[in-house]
Amino acid sequence: MDIIELESWELALAGTLVVALAACTLSARLGVARSLLIAAVRMVVQLSLVGLVLRELFKANNPWGIGLIALVMLAVAGREVSARQKYRLRGMWGYGIGTGAMFVSSFAVSVFGLAAIVRAEPWWDPRYAIPVLGMLLGNTMTAVTLSIDRLTSSVWNSRETVEARLMLGETGIEAVSDFTREALRAGLIPVINSMAVAGVVSLPGMMTGQILAGNPPGDAVRYQILIWLLIAAGCGFGMMLAVRMTARRLFDERDRLRLDRFCR
Repeated sequence: MDIIELESWELALAGTLVVALAACTLSARLGVARSLLIAAVRMVVQLSLVGLVLRELFKANNPWGIGLIALVMLAVAGREVSARQKYRLRGMWGYGIGTGAMFVSSFAVSVFGLAAIVRAEPWWDPRYAIPVLGMLLGNTMTAVTLSIDRLTSSVWNSRETVEARLMLGETGIEAVSDFTREALRAGLIPVINSMAVAGVVSLPGMMTGQILAGNPPGDAVRYQILIWLLIAAGCGFGMMLAVRMTARRLFDERDRLRLDRFCR
């Protein structure tokens, strides 16, 4: 089956829909028209550049080049996690906790999936490694962002309650235990919802891409199931690590709530 190639003018035609949407939001005074257009332009430029980079990377098939791309992806994801926090931690902690959690969870789950399940030769084959890591990082980034933001916002808004529980003899982790559970639940909800409706309400992106590329639907389904299972594991482990590290950072060695560690 031949793949239908898209021309630049056809993509521009699709872009007119976003421009029309921006005009509607402007008339409704929603205040997001500029952000919407900038995001669309960034998306086009970034994906175009990534396409050029991946084309050369696939030709070279160099593990060091793949590792460098993976680290760049991780660094950008970590920056997005930090930037989306309403009450983020001061200093490098605000960046390091989310980045470290994503590194441990996404990279570990990706290596497991590629080496033990996909078993590509070599396992770091960029055709498999970059897309798998990208999907895991993207979803884990969202989950970690939601969970950390829910935890820090809850603690800041209920700081009097937390301090009262500390005065009653609870440790720092015990005093915020309710908030950590809610934070983990908030981060997992998008993943659970997406898996619950996959194939019924929506056809996930990887499966759709493989079908459009001419692969048999059965193969596309199996790959999509694998990706969603890896995403669920990566998001869950990443959130647990990030929330635990954040909760510990909110208190000092004497279990005192340190409000000065928040950026407000």
